[in-house]
Amino acid sequence: MSLQNSTVSPRSESLLATNQLIRNTYLMLSLTLIFSAAMAGVSMWMNLPPMISLIAMFGSMALIWFVLPRTARSGAGLVTVFAITGLMGLGLGPTINYYLHLEGGDQIVMTALGGTGAIFLALSAYALISRRDFSFMGGFLMVGMIVVLLAMLGNLFFHLPALSMALSGAVILLMSGFILFDTSRMVNSGEDNYLMMTVSLYLSIFNIFVSLLNILGASRD
Repeated sequence: MSLQNSTVSPRSESLLATNQLIRNTYLMLSLTLIFSAAMAGVSMWMNLPPMISLIAMFGSMALIWFVLPRTARSGAGLVTVFAITGLMGLGLGPTINYYLHLEGGDQIVMTALGGTGAIFLALSAYALISRRDFSFMGGFLMVGMIVVLLAMLGNLFFHLPALSMALSGAVILLMSGFILFDTSRMVNSGEDNYLMMTVSLYLSIFNIFVSLLNILGASRD
């Protein structure tokens, strides 16, 4: 009897820990998305210049690379996560304002928002329900991100609209892969820190939304 309990108990504890991680991650993700949307609204209301987007991007990247890894397991990690998502929301404001001023801008933004939500919910549900292990995608996704980033840097000089569209499509595919990969890490005990998972999923959602804006807005520009 004691042997049976000793084999069942660790499995039960692992399942409880996984469920707790998933709940905490999605709760935190919801809060950060709301906060980020509020900061984007403030940025739009203040009509901040596009330069703010660049400053916010570098600021959030610095926090992700240098601060979050050191604070993710402390109370300061909560502040760091909200600082990251708040900065990214602030930087998103000028981008949304730009698309809103295009013909049919309201429809562009709402379609991008709806598409982002549909992609995230569908992929998350699949990974959670199927419980498949997508860890094999890690190397491919990292290589893909490096290639896309290099292509984006190159397009800063060439300004090719077709390449910009192709890169936006590639980003959507890569971020979709990251959603499967990260959700699988939660389900299969590949990650135990909900703050790190929150930021990772938030970045995927953010990049899908911006890429959809670029694709949908290209025909109206």
